[in-house]
Amino acid sequence: MASQSSNAADNTRSFFTTGDGVRIAYRIDGPAESPVLVLSNSIATDLGMWEHQVPELSEHFRVVRYDMRGHGESYVPAGAYSIDRLGRDVLELLDSLDIQRVHFLGLSLGGFVGQWLGIHAPERIDRLILSNTASYLGPAGQWDEIIAAVLEAEDMQETAERFLHNWFPIRLLEDGSAAVEPFRTTLLAMDRQGLAGSYAAVRDTDMRRTIALITNPTLVIAGEHDPVTTVSHSEAMAATIPGAKLTVMPAAHMTHIEFPEAFMRAVLDFLLN
Repeated sequence: MASQSSNAADNTRSFFTTGDGVRIAYRIDGPAESPVLVLSNSIATDLGMWEHQVPELSEHFRVVRYDMRGHGESYVPAGAYSIDRLGRDVLELLDSLDIQRVHFLGLSLGGFVGQWLGIHAPERIDRLILSNTASYLGPAGQWDEIIAAVLEAEDMQETAERFLHNWFPIRLLEDGSAAVEPFRTTLLAMDRQGLAGSYAAVRDTDMRRTIALITNPTLVIAGEHDPVTTVSHSEAMAATIPGAKLTVMPAAHMTHIEFPEAFMRAVLDFLLN
């Protein structure tokens, strides 16, 4: 059962427990009568990654954010995670809140989850936004090496720097941008088992063909300079999902941080019109 939702004036989380016994943290902002928008995070972040977007989004939506298993204040189960399980976590969260249908915005790993929901639970999704993500990031061998390196490292310092250089342009990193530091803090505190388990979900996922089954109105947002989920990944997704729209911004991976106004304009234009 879900506990009471968070008060928008503080930074607390509420919790529910999944069918396989994992405690998941979430929070809700915005009016109870508004349409629901679920925000799903990148790997190695928590629901705080949307902090700057929530005030404006909550003017139009009841915004539900959550920490994926292995992240933030959610429980960190051992072993490999799967995209099926990450998708079911969202469905069980919605069930616990008695929410039948939502808009869904997922970035990076959150976009993987969004694709799974569009394929397997289209009746629960209204409009779908897939930002800086891909349907496949193989080959598997590279992920096995990364997983081993993460688990064997003395700390998260090297891993954190690699993420930050993939996520943000050099100019933001060199300027010591205030927007970057919360991501650094979260990365350094990341549980390595949670990261390794999530890497395994990426390793084992290939939705390049099955996303053709998505019938929900879909917007794909890409970063022109994204070194991880490249423009070509987004172009392939937009070409495969029937009727999908593609928006490309001159960003790296965290488009919503680097170009917040353009990102929000694209999101709201798609969801409200």
